[in-house]
Amino acid sequence: MAAKSNPDSSASAATSATRIAVIDVWKSFADKAVLHGVSIDVTAGESLVIVGGSGAGKSVLLKHLIGLIQPDRGHIVVDGEDLARAGHSEALAIRRKFGMSFQEGALFDSMNVFENIAFPLRRHTRLPEDGIAARVRQCLDLVHLKDVENKATSELSGGMRRRVGFARAIALEPEILLFDEPNTGLDPVTSAVIDRVILEMKESLPVTMVTITHDMKSAFRIADRIAMLRDGRIIAVGDPVAFRATPDPYVQNFLAGEPHEEES
Repeated sequence: MAAKSNPDSSASAATSATRIAVIDVWKSFADKAVLHGVSIDVTAGESLVIVGGSGAGKSVLLKHLIGLIQPDRGHIVVDGEDLARAGHSEALAIRRKFGMSFQEGALFDSMNVFENIAFPLRRHTRLPEDGIAARVRQCLDLVHLKDVENKATSELSGGMRRRVGFARAIALEPEILLFDEPNTGLDPVTSAVIDRVILEMKESLPVTMVTITHDMKSAFRIADRIAMLRDGRIIAVGDPVAFRATPDPYVQNFLAGEPHEEES
């Protein structure tokens, strides 16, 4: 998509099939530039995976999508609504469309599994306690966890913590799911289980997904499209087959797990 900076054209830039349009987004912190004019669309119902090395700007971009960070320039348009131009109530309505799974689950250690998943339900709904309990069980079933409601978070394995984080992320039935490095620190077998759960959620829930990761095996398993972020710019994007064939030397070195000559 061509970069656009005119705020009056931002909402019209998203087609009817587009859930999220990232339009010419720039972001700096103090004197450090992190994003340099990022533009990419996320189509309704797709699984977009954004890959890149450490410091490429992946987490910063993800936080822009949900409105945790505002761009210095550019626009984040969700279902035709520009987050930067939305009023307070409109912005809250946009954010309610999102569920986010943070790195390593980001569970509340002072709460057991049940309380972690029930937390957003108690805060944002008027469900009675029996309704909350039913929804917690439903979410745990979706991520293939049984009989863990009363467990302390310290009793959970890394993979179980991620799945509890997924269950909490879907508790409010979001339309868009964001995953921040869902496989970090996991062994290959557990990573494959996590990827299978992500795919099953995509198949069983009416959601659009955006995942950031540096794990290329995971990216190829769960992605409809893959985008490479390097130094705050999208340098390649395509379906898994097209992405593998990208001629860019940096992309090919990244796929091979080898340092680019500028970094060696």
